[in-house]
Amino acid sequence: MSASYAKELLRLGIIDAKTGSKDAARRYLDRAIYMAGSHDVLAEGWFWMSEVTDDPAEKRKALENCLGHDIYHTRARRSLAILDGKLKAGDVIDPNHLPAAPDGLREAQADRFMCPKCGGRMAFSPDGATLVCDYCTRPNPMSAAGGAGAEKDFIVAMATMKGHGKPLQEQVFHCNGCGAEFILPPKQISANCAYCDSPHVVSLEHTKDLLEPNSILPHAFDLKRATHLLIEWVEKNDIKPEKKVDLPRGIYLPLWTFDIGGMIEYTSEIVEYEEDDYRRGRERKVVRMTNQYPVMVNDLPLPASRKLSAIFMRMIPGYDLSMLKAYDPRFLAGWLAEVYDVPMADASLDARSRAFDAIKKELPHMLSNVNIVHTSSAGMLVESFKLALLPVWMTELPFDGREHLVLINGQSGEVESDLPGDEDNEPGGLLSFLADLLDD
Repeated sequence: MSASYAKELLRLGIIDAKTGSKDAARRYLDRAIYMAGSHDVLAEGWFWMSEVTDDPAEKRKALENCLGHDIYHTRARRSLAILDGKLKAGDVIDPNHLPAAPDGLREAQADRFMCPKCGGRMAFSPDGATLVCDYCTRPNPMSAAGGAGAEKDFIVAMATMKGHGKPLQEQVFHCNGCGAEFILPPKQISANCAYCDSPHVVSLEHTKDLLEPNSILPHAFDLKRATHLLIEWVEKNDIKPEKKVDLPRGIYLPLWTFDIGGMIEYTSEIVEYEEDDYRRGRERKVVRMTNQYPVMVNDLPLPASRKLSAIFMRMIPGYDLSMLKAYDPRFLAGWLAEVYDVPMADASLDARSRAFDAIKKELPHMLSNVNIVHTSSAGMLVESFKLALLPVWMTELPFDGREHLVLINGQSGEVESDLPGDEDNEPGGLLSFLADLLDD
C-alpha cells in the first residue's frame, strides 16, 4: 500500500514540477521520499526535488542523494555536471531530435609549430619527447605529459552533439605563417600548409560536434626503421612484389576505449535431491534462481575509424596502452592523424555488446557450471571512455593482381596485412626496391 502510494505521490510531484508549480511539487515529492521503500522511487524523487529548487547548495544535495540511491541516474549526473561547470546547459541536446550535421566547409582553429630560432618547420621526433627543426636541427624538448589523460564521463558526452557527431565536411584553415587558406580533408586533423609547409594541428576543443583526443601513444621509431621492418617481413613471408612499393607513411589512427560497469541479471537452474517421506528414493527437483553478476570491464578497445578497422583491430593487442600519454597537439607536428568517423555513441553500443557476449560466455564457469537459462544486459552501463591516437606506419604491397594493405605497429614494430596467411608465393625481395632509400 505504502509503495504504491509513494509512487502516486511521486507522479503528482513530477506533474506539478513540469507545470511550474514548484511549491506543490516540493510537498508531494517530500512526502513521496518519506514514504518510499525502493531505491528507484527515492532516486527519482530526489532528482525532481533538485529540479524545483533554485538554491545551488540544495540542488547539489538533492542530486547527490539521487546518485546515492542510483549511481547511474543519467539525468542527475548530467545536471551535476552542469552545476560543476563541466557541461554547458546550452550544449545539451535532445537525443530524440539530433541536429543535422553541418554541410559544406567549416572554419577550424589550428595550432602552428615553427622553430623559434630560424622559423623553420618543426616536426615531432619519435623519441617521445622532442620537436626538431627540419632546417637547423635545433631540438625543442617537450615538457613531460602527466599520465594517459583523464577518462571522460560517458553520460556528459552523450548529452552533447560531440557524443553523436562524426566529421562530414571539409575544414578551412587559415595559416598563421603565410596567411594562405587551405582545405583539409574531413577525416584528417593535421597537415602542412600547401604554400609555406608549416605544420598545423586542428584544435577540436572548440568545436561543438567533435571530441578532442585525450590520449596519444607517440611514434617510437622513424621511417628508416619502419622500412627495415617492412623488408624483413616481406622476405620472411617470401613475397615478391609485382612493382615498386611506396615507402611506409607514418600516421596516427583513432581508438575508443570504454569502461563498463553495472550488472548482468541472470536466471539459473540447479538440481536438488530430496528424500521422500516413505524413503523410496531421492526426488529430483529443478530449482530456478534469479540473481545478478557485477560487471567491471576496463579500457575495452575499439577502432574509431571504419576504413582500416579489420586490420587495425588485429593490431590493438600488440600495443602497450599503459604507455599512453596525455594528448598534446605537438606530438602530431609533421605527422598525419585521422579523426574518428565512428561516433562515440555508436562505438559504445558495440563495446557494450562485446562485453556482454564475453561475460555471458564465461558466466557458467564463473558460477561453478550452473545452467544459465536467461541473461539480461539491461543493467550494464558505459561509465567512461577515452579517445586515443595510436601510431601506425602503412603502405600497400602490389601482389597477386591487387594492392594489399600493410600496417606496422608504430610502437612495437609488429606487422599486419590483408594478405592471406597460406599463400605459397615465389621467393623474392623488397630490398631491391627500397635498399637505396636506407643509405645515409
